[in-house]
Amino acid sequence: MSTTIDIPESSKVATKGKAVVVAPARPGGWKKGVAIMDFILRLGAIAAALGAAATMGTSDQTLPFFTQFFQFEASYDSFTTFQFFVITMALVGGYLVLSLPFSVVAIVRPHAVGPRLFLIILDTVFLTLATASAASAAAIVYLAHNGDQDTNWLAICNQFGDFCAQTSSAVVSSFIAVVALVLLIVMSALAIGKP
Repeated sequence: MSTTIDIPESSKVATKGKAVVVAPARPGGWKKGVAIMDFILRLGAIAAALGAAATMGTSDQTLPFFTQFFQFEASYDSFTTFQFFVITMALVGGYLVLSLPFSVVAIVRPHAVGPRLFLIILDTVFLTLATASAASAAAIVYLAHNGDQDTNWLAICNQFGDFCAQTSSAVVSSFIAVVALVLLIVMSALAIGKP
């Protein structure tokens, strides 16, 4: 004696004998968008950092006087602060270029914590370098524009206008790179912190 149970087919399933498996949606789909934004911000920070280094590195102006033996010259390598600026901004730009593959890994695997944690640590180190060089160069550019009456430092931007314009634009570009690095750190921290 056997018992048979008839189960009517559902009209929703069109194929007989095949199971339809629906994978549950993984929470945190917004992390891929954050990773794409991370990549775009890294590209912008690369442009700002390398642009700042190149602009400062090419800043040079010579004032001719009566003879060619007596000339005044202003160049970035006349100031050790500007040399520090060029070196550190080139290092920051180089790091940002080398960090692009890790950013791509964060796009492909948005839930992976390892690459984001690695980027947060190194972004913080290079943010410190970029901030230090940008702030020190900004102080020298301020003195070049305004001078200091208490110490009898004269403003040189009245004579070296092109040099001061180039150094000022390099400092502005470096602060754009600093802001981009801060945003990268905040976005990566939010992506790690929230499930």
